[in-house]
Amino acid sequence: MTAIDEKPAPPRPQSALTRTKSAAGRRFIVPNLLAVLIFMLIPLLFSLYLSFEKWDLFHAPRFVGISNYRRLFTGDRMFYVALVNTVIFTVATLVPTMVISLAVAAALNAKVKGIGFFRSVMFLPLVSSIAAMAVVWHYMFDADTGILNVILGWFGISPVPWLIDPHWAMVSLCVVSVWKSVPFAAAVLLAAMQGVPEDLHEAARIDGAGGFRRFLSITVPLIRPALGFVFVISIINSFQAFDQAYVLTGGPPGGAGGPESGTYIFGIMLFQNAFQFDDLGYASALAWVLFAILLVLTYLQLRMGRKDER
Repeated sequence: MTAIDEKPAPPRPQSALTRTKSAAGRRFIVPNLLAVLIFMLIPLLFSLYLSFEKWDLFHAPRFVGISNYRRLFTGDRMFYVALVNTVIFTVATLVPTMVISLAVAAALNAKVKGIGFFRSVMFLPLVSSIAAMAVVWHYMFDADTGILNVILGWFGISPVPWLIDPHWAMVSLCVVSVWKSVPFAAAVLLAAMQGVPEDLHEAARIDGAGGFRRFLSITVPLIRPALGFVFVISIINSFQAFDQAYVLTGGPPGGAGGPESGTYIFGIMLFQNAFQFDDLGYASALAWVLFAILLVLTYLQLRMGRKDER
């Protein structure tokens, strides 16, 4: 037998309708790409350039090489204060957010009469300004007239120095951040739970599994991708937190960063160096170090998630 070489068929020319659709798609995509280029990529590259410069906004930038990074790691004690505070703040915010949002999502997923009303109330913080709500929390945390200390007084408990003592200031910041983060996390987990097949729960119920057992053995494994997403987003939000920390501890007695630097996190440090100390180059170096930390943490979490799936 002899092999017969078959020539590949020439590509068919695209129809006019296909060319029209392709052109329309490009017209829709180009404005978005330009927006990403102008508002994200160019500022990102400019901040990288500034991290190697000395610039105070009033004089021309002066190239200093890696001096900003060297100063950050070897000459600035406050960097390590902010690092420790940010890690503590992240852990103290992440764990309650994951646990509470998982419980809230499970409760909102129940088929109970009137559950729509509770869903609406639960998601109200998503549409509220965190800066405005932080002002409300600031009054609630007031050591003398705050509602929290008034309630504690009803039970004979001494007033708590929420925003005066460094340790309690961090607790206050964590409480506000958890209150802010839970609705979004619960919304993501609720959407994932609603995609879990009901047949699996019915089969487990017939086998005698209780509600809590079904939740741990069926619901949680099936929503693991959503849990991983919430985990990563919560870490990023904690490392980038600024507005609630600044509003809660931006005034007396402690100033931005709280009493005795109790709430001095990366967001506060970045703001101070950029807009109070007018050191844009140093602030840019800090921003890129923060970006590197988040990149590593996100990579590790995604890698661990892939191992769990295998």
